[in-house]
Amino acid sequence: MAGLLQVAAVLTILFSLPTALDVPHRFIELFSHFRLQYFAIALLLAILFALLRNWPWAAALLALAVFNGSLLVPVYSSAAKHNAGTEQLKLFHANVYSGNRNYDKLIAAVAAENPDIIFLQEITPDWVAGLQGLQEDYPHTYLEPREGNFGIAVYSRVAFDSVSHVDSPPLDYPTIVARISRGGEPLTLISSHPTIPLGRQLFEARNTQLESLSELVSNASGAVVLTGDFNVSMWGHGFRKLIESTGLRDARLGFGLRPSWPTFFPLAMIPIDHVLVSDTISVLDIRTGARTGSDHLPLVVTLSL
Repeated sequence: MAGLLQVAAVLTILFSLPTALDVPHRFIELFSHFRLQYFAIALLLAILFALLRNWPWAAALLALAVFNGSLLVPVYSSAAKHNAGTEQLKLFHANVYSGNRNYDKLIAAVAAENPDIIFLQEITPDWVAGLQGLQEDYPHTYLEPREGNFGIAVYSRVAFDSVSHVDSPPLDYPTIVARISRGGEPLTLISSHPTIPLGRQLFEARNTQLESLSELVSNASGAVVLTGDFNVSMWGHGFRKLIESTGLRDARLGFGLRPSWPTFFPLAMIPIDHVLVSDTISVLDIRTGARTGSDHLPLVVTLSL
């Protein structure tokens, strides 16, 4: 038993420490997303070693738990405080999974949340047909369906000042850019879905699309809300570089991890769906929504402008 625990401890150390380095390496980033799991495993091992009165290993694993916990603290600490505006905006973001056919579940989840604007990813022509009923309550739409996993759509009760999409480099996956006015001020809404970073080429392609979002943000009018399945958690180098280059704030800060994927393996769920906002925007609430048959949970966020 002691030997098996020591093997588990060594593996936890090897996965915890190198993956905390802020370097653009696909293997390091791939295993950086499981920070909550590393914290829980290290804490459990520390308790087990203490029960076995193996104090050196217990101390080492407790220190490792503290280390992993320190990387979780910003997500659970107090949210940034701003003066709440008079305008509120409720957003619903969901990666629907292109192979999913539970259109009614998605419609029911939207009805339960009653958002102002809906951003959907992995939208195919079949999904557009399956969601026709949404357009009665959400008459302002922009649909860019594609076969495969990178179609995208927005449904809104709020009229757009303008809405279009750009084919983001390097794979020409669509990114929606919508502009609305709230309280007399312009607000730019951007939604994007970079590729899965499996393999060197796709890792670089994911990073290139994330980098292209920085230019869209810098050219935006007024405050910005950026949403999407970015295929990276907040501990990945690609995400940290996106935050640094755009100056946007992670809406999760102060509200907890809210892991969104994969629903088929709850113990390994990680936060790869995101909402980022300008500093002038207050986040009143962010949480995951009901299951819709996708491998992702929706994100529901209420903003104050």
